[in-house]
Amino acid sequence: MVEVEQVLLDDRYLQPHAAYWMRELHLLAYQQFLESYQSVRLDAMANAFGVSVDFIDTYASRFIASNRLSAKIDKFGGVIVTNRPDRKNAQYRDMIQKGDLLLNRIQKLARVVDL
Repeated sequence: MVEVEQVLLDDRYLQPHAAYWMRELHLLAYQQFLESYQSVRLDAMANAFGVSVDFIDTYASRFIASNRLSAKIDKFGGVIVTNRPDRKNAQYRDMIQKGDLLLNRIQKLARVVDL
């Protein structure tokens, strides 16, 4: 990733987007790494990526806070615990949300037609 970042920073067209690309690459790497484990020690993850524990903690906490990484950080234990959402519940929530949107659109259309 260090080599990719340098290429992005050297290119004048890609340089303004380098921070976004690197953030997305970090997220993808963390997701792939945590996919196999129930919990991972922060120092083991930092060693695997070749960065400091504070770096992993900072980036992972940002992704967790923005709901882009489904995990929790146990700072006292020095562990990242993954929590995989149940697929059925996710489908149910998605269906409810789409149904609610459809009902709102139908109500708006009914108001327009009644005029």
